[in-house]
Amino acid sequence: MSKKIGLMAEKRLRVLVDMDQVIADFEGYFLSQFRSKYPNDPFVPLEERNTFYLGDQYDGMSDDMHDKVRSIYHAEGFFRDLPEIEGALDALKEMSEMKGVDVFICSSPLFDYTYSPKEKIILARDKTLVNGHILIDDRVDIKGACTDPTWQHVLFTACHNKNIKVKGKKRLENWTDGSWKTLIEDFQKRL
Repeated sequence: MSKKIGLMAEKRLRVLVDMDQVIADFEGYFLSQFRSKYPNDPFVPLEERNTFYLGDQYDGMSDDMHDKVRSIYHAEGFFRDLPEIEGALDALKEMSEMKGVDVFICSSPLFDYTYSPKEKIILARDKTLVNGHILIDDRVDIKGACTDPTWQHVLFTACHNKNIKVKGKKRLENWTDGSWKTLIEDFQKRL
């Protein structure tokens, strides 16, 4: 009986991981689909992406660009077919097997995407309300109802944020160099 109580009382690190541009390559896949569907239209190369939302850079390129951009990521199967960010799945599998670590996908659905419930894991539109210790996300500024979330934001480097200087946040550059392990172990020590 006391062993069961001890297991229940074990402190576990709760790691929340965003999906788009952290686990799945939204930007690269969007660009390949856009160039395939609209080969004669202007586009923003990945190395020139510098805003979180595609529309911030695309919308002014032509009168119909907003609708063209949306037609790509609103297409059936878009999220289902996103390729993996290199090393993400292996890293998350290994992370989830670490003693005392629970890993959750914490992703926000598009507000008007018909296929979200079938294709994309949804926890909350407002990630600040999700209880965790770490949130690994590519979005620089995560705002919501809770001004002091329980988690610490770790910025995952993506094409749109690589040149943004952030103060007071840790940054995870990739999944392949093993630095995520040091990050998780460091957080575990603080529990």
